[in-house]
Amino acid sequence: MMPTLFIDPGKLAHELQLERAVLVDDDVNGSVEEWREIATLWAHIEPAGAATVLFGEQSLTEVTHRITMRSRDDLQSGMRLRRGSRFFQLITIHDPDETGRYLICRAREEGL
Repeated sequence: MMPTLFIDPGKLAHELQLERAVLVDDDVNGSVEEWREIATLWAHIEPAGAATVLFGEQSLTEVTHRITMRSRDDLQSGMRLRRGSRFFQLITIHDPDETGRYLICRAREEGL
């Protein structure tokens, strides 16, 4: 059996908005992706790493974070979290000790 992980709930001090991408009709019979807020939650954000990645012939900086929050059933990879003007694209989501209490997400910060 996996040991229970202690996470101090007092560290969940960052207010974040959970957003989901939806397709909406545009003015020329097409559709565009729009982000819609579906919940507000409290989490702990900590930097996980930074790297330079090649995209085509351009090098981009990729910054990742580890985001800890209370467990939710509606969270999926591909969603994003917003804190003010900062956006965190969710890459992976897992329950660190399989107790259903908390989730730890690996997220890539967008717009850097």
